[in-house]
Amino acid sequence: MKLPALPLDAQDMCAHLLRLDTTNPPGNERPAADYLAGKLREVGYDVTVIESAPTRANLVTRYRGDGRAAPLLLAAHLDVVEADPTQWRQPPFSGAIAEDCLWGRGAIDMKNMAAMSVAILRKLAVDKPTLARDVIFAGVADEEAGCDLGSRFLVEQHPELVRAEYAIGESGGFSLHLGNATFYPVQVAEKGLCWVRARWKGEPGHGSMPRPDSAVVRMAAAIAALGKARLPVHPTAQLHRFLEAVAAKQPTVARPILKLLTKPELLARVLRLRPDAGVARSLGALLTNTASPTVVRAGNKTNVIPGVAEVEIDGRTLPGQSTEDFLRELRAVLGDDVELEVMKAAPPTVTEPIASPLYDVIARQVVAREPDATVVPYMIPGFTDAKYFTQLGARWYGFSPVKIEKASGIKFADMFHGHNERIPIAGLRWGAEVLDAVVREFAATP
Repeated sequence: MKLPALPLDAQDMCAHLLRLDTTNPPGNERPAADYLAGKLREVGYDVTVIESAPTRANLVTRYRGDGRAAPLLLAAHLDVVEADPTQWRQPPFSGAIAEDCLWGRGAIDMKNMAAMSVAILRKLAVDKPTLARDVIFAGVADEEAGCDLGSRFLVEQHPELVRAEYAIGESGGFSLHLGNATFYPVQVAEKGLCWVRARWKGEPGHGSMPRPDSAVVRMAAAIAALGKARLPVHPTAQLHRFLEAVAAKQPTVARPILKLLTKPELLARVLRLRPDAGVARSLGALLTNTASPTVVRAGNKTNVIPGVAEVEIDGRTLPGQSTEDFLRELRAVLGDDVELEVMKAAPPTVTEPIASPLYDVIARQVVAREPDATVVPYMIPGFTDAKYFTQLGARWYGFSPVKIEKASGIKFADMFHGHNERIPIAGLRWGAEVLDAVVREFAATP
């Protein structure tokens, strides 16, 4: 069977996936899983599609090596977050081509990785190279809501399908332009999560007689305090490595100043001078545990002062920090009169040691295409399916490569969950070729 060229195959599949609304909730990943399963079966793969709940589909397949080495897993989630079409320049589920980009919710997070991975497996099926490792692809549900119906389901219920020595998933491999230098971060760590429901109780009453000590008023004051608070700084080896690598590539005259900024306490003070800058937000989130109030609930009648007020808080914890550490820091801000209920928690994920044959292959293949670029290890403030796939022993590297030209005005971090999510077409094609080269070189080596 003759396939389109790999980059075009990846682009076509990405565009199709972007036209499928898999917003979570409710998810409904089944159409995306069925579409990719069809593309894999077209070239002879046996594909397993398993629903963890109605329409919440996960698919797994593998290209079989000769068994001289343990498998490599390529992972991508098929669900996406919501999108407000009134705020987009192109419809968020159109897969439109405009401004040299492919537009749609999931273009970066992370239907691009699903499309690239399936394109690679399709080409392997046609080329039939002898590999030392199996190459597994897992397209999973529910990552955007905590992974329970996706990677966690597979790891706990069907571990034989996804057990691997190494795994490649989100989120890294994008062009990061700092000064005149270009970096390609590879995720080797991610923060833990601690989702908390904070609850205040007070005396209910009639809305015509305000209570300054009502549950709602106390909650509002606590939320305002949380918005202004900076939780304690906790130095991590992961951030230090990243800052050291960045500093080494800056002009000589600037290096002494940048070296100072590798000290977390000093960096935290500098970042506070630019609280609205994207870089400041990203780096700031890697210096401390963080707590973002997201969902507020209180009352159901305008003329009744409710006796209970609640806010859900998205908490993230650094490597070396526990759920108990985070709750202690959170209570110090919110006050002693709050009840804290942990809704969901998972520890940080760290790949150690960073150095490995796979990391070396990633660095080599990127630099082969961009000799002046530097591949750097990176920690992300969010969480990924690494939380669960690593429980089976996989060493996880976040590398869903995309080239973003400095002049494009596209900031990778702004594409995650933001308006007008899009991926440069040339950058997607570049990423497909890089990822294919990484998979073939690494999987061929025993």
